[in-house]
Amino acid sequence: MTKPRVSAFSVLGLCALFTLSGCFGPPSPSPTGSASSPGSSGTATTTATPTSQASAPVTASPTATAPPSSVPASPPATAEPAPPGLPEQVAPLTVYYVAIDDNGISGPRIGCGDSLVATTTAPVRFTDQVGPSVGALLANKSRDVGMSGLVNVLYQSDLQYVGGELDGSTITIYLEGQFMLGGVCDIPRAKAQLEYTAMTAAGATSARVFVNGRPIDEVLSLK
Repeated sequence: MTKPRVSAFSVLGLCALFTLSGCFGPPSPSPTGSASSPGSSGTATTTATPTSQASAPVTASPTATAPPSSVPASPPATAEPAPPGLPEQVAPLTVYYVAIDDNGISGPRIGCGDSLVATTTAPVRFTDQVGPSVGALLANKSRDVGMSGLVNVLYQSDLQYVGGELDGSTITIYLEGQFMLGGVCDIPRAKAQLEYTAMTAAGATSARVFVNGRPIDEVLSLK
């Protein structure tokens, strides 16, 4: 039995194969970004790895709203202070009565040829003179005014003063109640007594009188 020949070329080929196998071993591990373990002689290099994920957007927190205050935004309107009242004083009051058939000799001529005459009371304490003056006239329940010869035609009437107001030079007074007069000539006499007493007390030049909410002329026209 003859032995197979091994040619020189075969031997050379096998050697070359073994040589190449030694050149192409398993790949060496890739360097990592972590630091070398202690004891390593090389210097560790940290490589920052960029992240592919975008950063989450930052959302501004809403500003906290303060709770509504119980205090109003502006202070409540305050009432205007009331004007100071009239000063208190003590003085006589002026009240008018009638001089029958005097024909204007003793004072303003009124009615059926009569005169209107001013009289004064004892000193009275007051602030608003209109009310006390008209009140004094209405409170007199005597027909004759002392020994003066003057007459009060309102002595039987049941009237009360309830208020008054001055508008420029006109004084307006308000009465409640009923007239009780003695005849047609007493109508202008009663009206004149009330108007002149109110005008003098208020320092006015004209007067209006309302009785139970109606003008005096309308009320007296029924008498």
